[in-house]
This record gives sequence, C-alpha cells and structure tokens, in this order.
Amino acid sequence: MIKSMNIAWWVERWSELHPGKNAILYEGEEISYSALHRRANRTACWLQSHGIEKGDRVAAMLNNCPEFIELYLACSRLGAIFVPINFRLIGPELDYILGNSRPRLFVFDKNYAETIKALDLNKVRPLMLLANVGKHSSHSETLEYDKETAEFDGHKPFLTKSLGPANPEEPHVIMYTSGTTGRPKGAVLSHRKTFFNCLNADIFFKLHFDDIMLIIMPLFHSGGLFIQASPILYKGATMIIHPRFDPKRTYQDIEHFGVTKFLGVPTAYRALLNTDQDKKGDLSSLKVCAIGGEKVTHELLAQCKKARFPVRQIMGQTETSILLWASEEDSLRKPGTVGRPVFHAEEGLVDREGRPVKPGKVGEIVVRGSIMMKEYWHDPVKTEETIKSGWLYTGDLASMDDEGYFYLVDRAKDMYISGGENVYPAEVEGVLRQHPEIEDVAVVGVPDETWGETGHAFIILKQDSNLTAEDLKSYFNGKLARYKWPTKIVFCEEFPRTSLGKLQKSELVRSSAPSSDFDGLAKS
Repeated sequence: MIKSMNIAWWVERWSELHPGKNAILYEGEEISYSALHRRANRTACWLQSHGIEKGDRVAAMLNNCPEFIELYLACSRLGAIFVPINFRLIGPELDYILGNSRPRLFVFDKNYAETIKALDLNKVRPLMLLANVGKHSSHSETLEYDKETAEFDGHKPFLTKSLGPANPEEPHVIMYTSGTTGRPKGAVLSHRKTFFNCLNADIFFKLHFDDIMLIIMPLFHSGGLFIQASPILYKGATMIIHPRFDPKRTYQDIEHFGVTKFLGVPTAYRALLNTDQDKKGDLSSLKVCAIGGEKVTHELLAQCKKARFPVRQIMGQTETSILLWASEEDSLRKPGTVGRPVFHAEEGLVDREGRPVKPGKVGEIVVRGSIMMKEYWHDPVKTEETIKSGWLYTGDLASMDDEGYFYLVDRAKDMYISGGENVYPAEVEGVLRQHPEIEDVAVVGVPDETWGETGHAFIILKQDSNLTAEDLKSYFNGKLARYKWPTKIVFCEEFPRTSLGKLQKSELVRSSAPSSDFDGLAKS
C-alpha cells in the first residue's frame, strides 16, 4: 500500500520527526505523537491477540476520548475496518447496526454497559467479543480495554502483506448514516477517501503544523473524525478533545490554549453567542471557524462575525464528507449560499434524467472522485440507487449561480409534485417559520387522488398560542403560490427525531394525529 494514504503511518512518521509534539490534549492529559504511536501499536497488538485481522470489523461506542483515536489508528494499521457508533443510540437502533456490520469486537464505554447488556450480545453468532473502556469491568465476560492493552506496551504489531491494507481502495471505515428516511445505511469509506478528505480540509482550514484544533463534535461523525481529527494528524498539529460540548469550557480552552481552528453546528454557535458575557473568553487566537451540519441563516453568520468568530461554511454528508464550502466573505456576500465545490472532487447539478441543468435551475447535487464512498455495506440495492455511472447522487436539491455558488433548495426525497408543479417543502417551511406564533414546522408530501401529491404541514405552536388552520389561510396569501399551500395542518406537541436530533418525516406521517383541512382551497 502507498503508506502516505494510511493515517496510522502519518502518526508513525510524526513520531519520528517530532516525537515530543503534542498530538492530543484531553482532560489535562498531554499525549505526544511518540506516545500516540506507542498507544496505537499496543492497541493493534491487543487486537491481533484476539485474532483481529484485515477485513474484520471493530466497532466502538465511545465518548470523545484518546481511546477512540487509538482504536481508529490500530484498525488502520492492521487493515481492519473501524465502525464508529453513535453513543446516543438506544437498544433497537444499536442492535440493528451491530447486526448489519457484524463486528468481531465491540468496544464501548462502561457508562453504556446497561444498554449493551440488555442486548445479550454474548449469545450472537458469529461470536462478538465485548470490551469496555473504564476503570471497572461491567461483568466477567467483558474484556477490559485499559488493562489488557497496557500489557502490550512497547510491542509492535506483526504485519505481513496479507494483514495490513494492500491498496488505498480497501475499506477503512464503515460510518452509518442517521437514518432519517429509514434504517441507517453503512457507508463504506476507503483509505483513499480519508486521505483526500484530509487534503480538502487542509485547504479549507488553511492547516499548519502549529495549529491547535478544538474538537467538540462527536468523533463518531464525519465532522469530528474526517474534517477535524484526521486532518490534524495528517499535518502533525494538535487537537483538543472535549468529551461533550460545554460553552463555558469552550471559551476557556480557546483562550487558554490559543485555539486556532474550530468547527461547530449552528446549535453550538447559538449557545456560544448566548453565553453570559462574563463567561466568554478572548477569541483573538482563532484563525478559521467552520459551521455546518444544519441550515445556516444569514443572521447567525452576521452575529458570529460581530462576536469575532471567523466563520466559513461547509456542507457535506457521510458518504462524501466535505462537498461545498464558502469563505467568510462569500457567506455574507451571497446570503443562502453553501459555497462552491471543494478542490478534490467533481460536482454538478442534474435533473431526474441525469442531464446537467443550467445556472438558476434546480437539480440534484452529484459528485465523483476520490472523496466518494465505495458502497453501502451489504446493501447493493441502495448502492445502485445512489451511485450511477460513476456519480454519487447526494439526494440534495440545489441551484447554482453564474459564479458557481450552490444554493440548497431541499432534499430530493422531500420534494413532491402537486398538479404537475414541483413543491419544495423547505420553501413552505421557511414561510411558516416566519410566523411569530410558530415554534417549529415540517412539511411533507402525501398521495392525493386529485393532485397526485399534496402537502401536509406539521406545526408546533409557541406556548399560549391559539393559532388555527383557518388563520393560516390568510397568512399564506401573498407569500406562496396557491399550489404550494399545504392542504392539511396537523398541530403537534413534538416531532419524532433520531438520536442525533434529525427530524424523521416518515415517522411524522405514520404517527400523525387528526388534522385540520384547508377544504381543498389551497389548490383553487
């Protein structure tokens, strides 16, 4: 294999060139590149002692911690496939992912022992080894990661051509999607993809050997693992890992350690902006901040600029990592844009027949090149639906201006056709969110005998609101074309969401309460 495309080799190389340089800062602990290489080696030896070899899956359900990085590196070194799992999952969700990926070994934080114990994984076939990270074992049949890996300190894994990854296209990670429209899908990500994601992040963040990256994003996500942690290890820089997001501590560490690079979702930035003034810190060390993961409003970007967060936008997905990005200036100059394509990828917009669309027209974002996934794990049908003629269809609808900047419209699966007209729920939701008495809203297309499909709006009202469906008739006047009006309104107490907080529209329709009709007037 080309060593330069293996993240484990990057750490080994930096341990030779700058052994004392800090790779990880965690809860008062400083871990140098030399120490991290040593830890990755001992973890790899431990994996080998349990028969783990190339192609085997190793699942990890851990908080942000050094052990997560150790396992990630050890699997990379051996050619085993790393499977990071969302620690917020409940029993049935976790059971599905473990059943789909079938890992030889499952390493978990001791705090999740009760959830895992309830699954009775010791009885599954083929046998799955269990190991916990923490000071005390959850029960006698669980291996103790800390104690057992320490026994291999100073050892190096035994590698042959048949063990380590032989070429960059071999699977590196299986990362599961959030499953907003059904079961999670395991995106198979190669070593080459990790490498080119790091090159894109290098350009985007303007990374340097002296950078200090603060990671509050979960490492089980593409944002934490492939946009932050992996590129930092590629550059020989330093990462600060927070086990969970805390606004006050985020400010403290930015000032204390002189953090230069940072990534957060809009929710995190809003929490930072709303922190009491006396708990905020000096942000002068920050050079580049990134925001992504959810829709970003122009108002939030302006607030971040005023608060001295140098924020630039990114947009991506599990199957590709970063796809689009916009600089601080462009994000504000072009309200609503999610940017232009990253350097190491080909991207375009196509219609339903796969034909390129002209600037100003709506099409689905497609991508090809070294940043795209190989396939969905054990799901050839979904793979064929997603990868066509070498292009990965993202499912995101967007338009593009004459300068090549993309503007998201909606998810392709959310768009519906009513009376021959395309309707984008995100547009209808945007109008409804401007109503002062509406807390949250979701619009979905449903079958309709007359119009083919029609819209149903699910609305959460603000406290003490008495808003009715009738009130919304007049509200829509002058704001939306009639064919875009939802024909039914459903008032809800809350929305069904995934463990990551993403709205599950399919569940909304399935569990909806009796609704209020617009009496067909929306189409008249």
